[in-house]
Amino acid sequence: MTDSSRPCVFIWAVLLLLPTVIMAYRPVILVHGLFGGPEQMEMLKKYIKRSHPGTSVTAISLYDDNASSKPMWEQVDGFREAIRPIMDRAKDGVHLICYSQGGLICRGVLATLPHHNVHSVIFLSSPLAGQYGDSNYISKFFPSFVKSTLYNACYTTRGQQISSCSYWKDPHQIEKYLKYSVFLAPLNGEVETVHTQAWRKNFLRIKTMVLLGGPDDGTIKPWQSSMFGFYNRNEKVIDMEHQDYYISDSFGLKTLNRRKAIVKCIIPDVHHDAWPTDYKIYKKCIEKWLT
Repeated sequence: MTDSSRPCVFIWAVLLLLPTVIMAYRPVILVHGLFGGPEQMEMLKKYIKRSHPGTSVTAISLYDDNASSKPMWEQVDGFREAIRPIMDRAKDGVHLICYSQGGLICRGVLATLPHHNVHSVIFLSSPLAGQYGDSNYISKFFPSFVKSTLYNACYTTRGQQISSCSYWKDPHQIEKYLKYSVFLAPLNGEVETVHTQAWRKNFLRIKTMVLLGGPDDGTIKPWQSSMFGFYNRNEKVIDMEHQDYYISDSFGLKTLNRRKAIVKCIIPDVHHDAWPTDYKIYKKCIEKWLT
């Protein structure tokens, strides 16, 4: 080998190693939904591993199946302690992908975990602004379920111990919702507590928030709850930007939007169960945010 050829060999060696250096992905943490578990997120885990080789992907196995009906704050506490060590090991931060009820669990974790390092949080069809409508999930708790009267069961001290009751938001019973809600109303800043300002500060540490949902979901009602929209007293859907908690910026939603940190990905013809399994959804709405 001549002396003149050695620099070329060196350059080629550097170029061959360069992709390894560049393609260092942040760890991804997956949080399942109501009556689910890690297996609910298995396809999504495979998609991430395939498109981003070497990524550390953890599907948290906690409060699986029927245990997912336990009180929301109890679940938040458990998931926070499971997620914390993964964050501590990731100096460049982590990504969170949270499905259905898991989105509200993640909201609680983000609010109550000071100095968290979540880069992107991706909510897969989550009832972020609450739930008001029939679904198979609700009927497991209340077989004779009628949405107009469910507040009688949910808006009690005992009812709030059931996870889905903790984000049941009856637009015709807002006064009772505000009185009894121990989870969603405080988390939204609709009821101010001693934690409100600290929760807001913690939540605002995220860099990007991606909201996925669609009109054919069939479970989240209204489906716009996945975009922080919700019904008014006449059951007309009011978009996120016109909600009181957005206007008052009670937990940081307006601030995030002004930063252009909120991304909405609305896809029709997707049933609720398909959000964590449909490859087209992954390619269109998720993959780009996992760098």
